[in-house]
Amino acid sequence: MTDTPPDSDIVAMKRLADGDDLALNEIMDRWRDKVAAFLQRMTGDAATAEDLAQETFVRLYQSCGSYSPKAAFATYLFRIAANLARNHQRWRSRHPTVSIEDGLGALRDWPGGGAAPDEQAESTDSLRQVEAAVAALPSELREAILLFTYEDMSYAQIAAALRCSEKAVETRIYRARQMLKGLLKELDG
Repeated sequence: MTDTPPDSDIVAMKRLADGDDLALNEIMDRWRDKVAAFLQRMTGDAATAEDLAQETFVRLYQSCGSYSPKAAFATYLFRIAANLARNHQRWRSRHPTVSIEDGLGALRDWPGGGAAPDEQAESTDSLRQVEAAVAALPSELREAILLFTYEDMSYAQIAAALRCSEKAVETRIYRARQMLKGLLKELDG
């Protein structure tokens, strides 16, 4: 997952629990980008993901005294992030909003580079189709497929993070793949 030994996060959590607040900076330096990327894929919004990533580390700090390294640190951290993302999705479903940014996002995100404009447009369109298909998945399927695909977690780690069985993780990933195939086929056709 990271270039540092896995027990360095456990040591940092112990230091944090013992009152060394600088240990949180070390953890954040190692995990901030991965947590934010996971949350962006979960929420589809960079600003929300950034807020939720900060909240993830606040919750990590608040729970440092009760942390017990029973599973991989990443499992513990991504459980916090996944719970926050689920809570946010529930809140948004009860408080819908419409943003001007939604319409302007395509202009802001337009890629530059060496590819021909028609190739860029096709690539951007394909990426947006995949992102839209992933966003359309039910949250329990989206969480499992994102942790497996982007965070390279094992079924056991995902099961611990999502508090379900490994068989449930396997089923969720299978269902997510099947739904993605169907959604992408519909978008293509």
